[in-house]
Amino acid sequence: MLSNSCRYGIRAIIYIASRKEKKSKTGLIQISKDLGLPAPFLAKILQQLVRQKILNSSKGPHGGFALQRKAEEISLYDIITIIDGDGLFTDCLIHSSKCGDVNDEEMECPLHDNFSEIRNRILLLFKTTTIDDLVKKAVDINKIII
Repeated sequence: MLSNSCRYGIRAIIYIASRKEKKSKTGLIQISKDLGLPAPFLAKILQQLVRQKILNSSKGPHGGFALQRKAEEISLYDIITIIDGDGLFTDCLIHSSKCGDVNDEEMECPLHDNFSEIRNRILLLFKTTTIDDLVKKAVDINKIII
């Protein structure tokens, strides 16, 4: 459902948001090591989130990444659409167009009506679930599930 890039991005943001030292930045190597993710790949993902103003980054010995916005203000939808685009919420499961854009009755998606309901629930879930919600759940079960 989500690309590896998107899953890695979500895991990294949860990790950054869960750091007790909220004022300090977390280095790429530390994030990569703790999450078991390849640093060069993770760096590209995190820079994408910096460009979209989800994260701040700075270079140097005390550099790293930090949330630019409060964790309560960042939804899963925000991250998913930045990294993967909105295709999960708009693309047809069968055709190569946006679901519902097909004008030819022979090309109508046979799953459109059934999947539309599911897609709306997924959209609501991702729009209403924040990074803060995920951090709290991870802390409640005494581990970071990332």
